[in-house]
Amino acid sequence: MKSTKQQRQFTAPAEALKSSYVIDETELWDAVDALRGSADITEYKHIILGLVFLKYTSDACKDVTSKRDFIQNIDSDKHHHNNNNTLWVPPEARWPNIRAQSNQPNIGKIIDDAMTTIEEENPAIMHGLPKNYANFSLDNIRLNEIIDLITNIQTGNTTALPGTDYKLGRVYEYLLLKFVNDEGRRGGEIYTPRCVVKLLVDMLEPRSGQIYDPCCGTGGMFVHLAEIIGTHTSMADISVYGQETNFAAWQLAKMNLATHGIDGVQVNQGDTLRNDCHYNLKFDYILASPPFNASNWGEESLKNDRRWAYGTPTGNANFAWVQHIVHHMSPSGIAGLVLSNMAITFNQASEIEIRKRLVEANLVDCIVSLPSQIFYSTQIPTCLWIMSKNHVKQKNRQQGQILFIDAREMGAMLDRTHRDLTDDEIDKISNTYRSWCNDQKTDTYVDVPGFCKSLKPKQTQDYGYILSPGHYIEHKPHTNDNTETFETKMGKLVAQWEKQCVDAKRLDAKISQSLKLLVGGKK
Repeated sequence: MKSTKQQRQFTAPAEALKSSYVIDETELWDAVDALRGSADITEYKHIILGLVFLKYTSDACKDVTSKRDFIQNIDSDKHHHNNNNTLWVPPEARWPNIRAQSNQPNIGKIIDDAMTTIEEENPAIMHGLPKNYANFSLDNIRLNEIIDLITNIQTGNTTALPGTDYKLGRVYEYLLLKFVNDEGRRGGEIYTPRCVVKLLVDMLEPRSGQIYDPCCGTGGMFVHLAEIIGTHTSMADISVYGQETNFAAWQLAKMNLATHGIDGVQVNQGDTLRNDCHYNLKFDYILASPPFNASNWGEESLKNDRRWAYGTPTGNANFAWVQHIVHHMSPSGIAGLVLSNMAITFNQASEIEIRKRLVEANLVDCIVSLPSQIFYSTQIPTCLWIMSKNHVKQKNRQQGQILFIDAREMGAMLDRTHRDLTDDEIDKISNTYRSWCNDQKTDTYVDVPGFCKSLKPKQTQDYGYILSPGHYIEHKPHTNDNTETFETKMGKLVAQWEKQCVDAKRLDAKISQSLKLLVGGKK
C-alpha cells in the first residue's frame, strides 16, 4: 500500500552537517529504518543509497536541462550535461520513469537496468552502482514504499546545480552516516567522524596541488575537503587521488562523490598495502584514517618492500600505513592521519625503532590525543599524526621540534555514548598548530599546561620514543571539578600509569648501570 503522508522537509543532524537547508532527520531515518523489516543492514544500505543516488542524478539532469533555451535533440542534451560536469541520465533511466513503474512485479529489474544505463553513459562511475535490486531480499511492497518515500523528499532549492547547494547530495551523506554508524555498532566498518575529518583538513589547509587518501572508505574525506576548498579557491586547482580496499565502500564513495557534484577524483579499488595503485606518485597533501591495529595485512609477502625505509613493520599494520604515507609524500609534502594510540605507546622493539627513526628524521610535526567515545563503532583510544618533509625549505615551521596536544578532555556529548568535537575546539587545536608553525622570530605559540607543549625530539628518547602527549605536557592546576566522565578519568589514569611504568624502567636501567660501575670500581 502506498504512503499517503504529506511531503516533508528534512533537516541534517548537527554531528553531520551544519548548513542552511532543512530536513527533519528523525522522521527521515525512522521512516527508512521502519521500512527495512528483516533485511540485512549491509544489503539495505545499498538499496536505499542507490535509490537516493538515482533520484539525485535524475533531478540534477532535469535542472541542467531546464536551464537551456531549447533542446535540439538527445545528443545535444547529453553534450550540454558533459560541459556542465553533471552525469547524463537518459530519459528511460530517470526517476519519473522508475516512479511510474514502481507497482510492476519486475521493478527490481527496471532499477537494475537504469543503473546499468547510467554507468554505460558515464564511464567515470563504471562498476560503482548497485545493480542487484532484482535479487535483493526486500519484497516489492516495501521497495515500492521506499520509492514513495524518496520521491517525497523535499530538497529545497531545486534550481541549484550539483557542487553548489544541491540538497539531495547532503541527504545522501546524512543517510550514509546513519547507516555506517548503525552498522558499526553491529561490528561493521569504522567510520571516521566528520569532526575528525574537519580537524585534519583545518590543520593541513590544502589549497592546491596533489591530494591523496590511501584508504578513502566512502569518500567522506573528499566531500569535506571539497566543501572547505570551495570557500577559498577552486577544486580545479587540485588533483585528488584515492584507493579503497573494500569494494562495497568503494561503490558508496563513487556515488557519494557524484551526489555532491565532485568530479575528477581518481578513486581506485584494491588493497592499498598489497597492491598500491599509486606506487610511483608523490603527493603534496595526504589525509588518511587507516584501519586501527589491522592484522592479516600481508606482512610476510611485503617484508622487503621499498616503502619500509624506517624499519620493517611487524605485528599490526599501523607502521606499514605510516611508512606507506611517508613514501608517498612529496619533498615538501605534509600528511595527517588518524591512528590507534598503540602507534604512539606500544613497546614492541620493532615499533620503538621505527618511531625513533621517524623522530630522528624530523618527520613528526605534531601528535594530538583525541577524546574517548569519539568513534561510533570502537572504544579504541586514538590520536592524530601530522608529518611533514623538508623542514629546511619550510621556513615557517618550528625546526627540530615536536608539538604535543592533549585534547582528551575536549568534546561535547551528543548522546549517552558518543562525543563530538565542537567547532570552537577544532579551531583551538588547528590555531595552536598553525601558530606553532610560524617562524620562531615572530611566533605567537606558547606552551599551555594541560593542553600543549613543544619540545625537541631528543627529549622523547628517555621515554623509549613514546609519543603520547600525556607524557610530556605538564598538568594544569588542580581543581575540584567532579564533572569528568568515567572514560576521561580512566584515560588520564592510564596515561599516568604508562608514564610511571616508563619512568620506573628508565630508573631501573640507571640503577643497574650505577651498580655495575660500583662493583667494577671495587674490583
